[in-house]
Amino acid sequence: MLNASYWLTNVKLEQGYIMEDGQVAGTNTEICHIRIENGVIAEIIGTELELQSTLPKYDCKALLLLPSFEEAHIHLDKTYFDGPWKAVKHVSSIFERIEEEKVLLPKLLPRAKQQAESILTLIQGFGATHVRSHCNIEPVSGLNRLEATKQAFNTFSGKMSSEIVAFPQHGLLRSQSVQLVKQSLAEGATHVGGVDPHTVDGDIEKSLQAMVELAVGANAGIDIHLHDGNEAGKQTLIRLVDLIEEAGLQGKVTVSHAFWFAGARPEEAEEVAGRMASLGMTIASTVPIGRMMMPLPMLYSQGVKVKLATDSLTDHWSPFGNGDQLDKAGRFAELYGYNDERSLSQSLGFITGGKTPLNSEGEQVWPKVGDAASFVLVHASCSAEAIARRSERQAVWYEGRLVSGSL
Repeated sequence: MLNASYWLTNVKLEQGYIMEDGQVAGTNTEICHIRIENGVIAEIIGTELELQSTLPKYDCKALLLLPSFEEAHIHLDKTYFDGPWKAVKHVSSIFERIEEEKVLLPKLLPRAKQQAESILTLIQGFGATHVRSHCNIEPVSGLNRLEATKQAFNTFSGKMSSEIVAFPQHGLLRSQSVQLVKQSLAEGATHVGGVDPHTVDGDIEKSLQAMVELAVGANAGIDIHLHDGNEAGKQTLIRLVDLIEEAGLQGKVTVSHAFWFAGARPEEAEEVAGRMASLGMTIASTVPIGRMMMPLPMLYSQGVKVKLATDSLTDHWSPFGNGDQLDKAGRFAELYGYNDERSLSQSLGFITGGKTPLNSEGEQVWPKVGDAASFVLVHASCSAEAIARRSERQAVWYEGRLVSGSL
């Protein structure tokens, strides 16, 4: 815990791109001193000025400062993490997995808070200071998992910001969870969730209508799991866009996964992406590889907000996921050929809520005086190296408070 007012000395900040033959060939950096005051950046000065101050000083030893990370989609409330290793069982459909889950959830519940806290400790160590967690809301769990998730976030009060999606994993309509979701929104959930209105709920229109009505009624956002491809996936997206426009939910809706885009014809995908962008919609993606590889660069270029995410960190749905957002950004860069200095450094924005030290023209845009003092100290020479090499994190701050690591 640092004082309310202090200096971070000898911090490496990016200043601009180095150009050679019309191409970005590297990144210019400068060693600076930064004064933190009541959770925000109050002053940034170069090291050529002698620091005349009685405030405490903490030497950052020329480590690179990056904006802290955002975990856009994780399931904290049902996990094998911090317990014995277990791979997934083979199932033939989402319904078999749901039936397995109904038996498993009560067994996992007693340790839900503790395991959620273990995951939060892990991902904060990697640099995350904002977390959106999906939380099972269905008849098997009632609101018990919401309570466990809220308690875990409460343990991290003042150390990170958070959002909770009321996620009807067993189908909003199929498991008759509308009332439970409504109740969860009154008790701390910030977003209405949903899953595959066609496949799971069996009625795209009724399922989406119910989600939108819940969101409007509670002045909440929406974050829907959409795995459906082909015509069902397309119809779900198009109808969701129409309903969002009608309901005035611009800027408040995320589609998680959105796998329809992975198999869609490019011109159709671009058209739907354009409509989503016009409504300020977001896509949260785990950067899947293989046949579900998503056209994330296209979505971003069309103006859709793209956020990278962990999803599950070893559970009965998937044994993969390490919770490291910098690693996720590195996978994104590898998959889409972002291997030059500019594109590597700009891909940082997919895990920071859009913040990058330099904009695509190479102008220094972060940090600025008045910005929240939420950042990560990294063992790297620049953003591009940090992403390509998944550089070691030394320390993490949230609103002026050192929350992980040490100097």
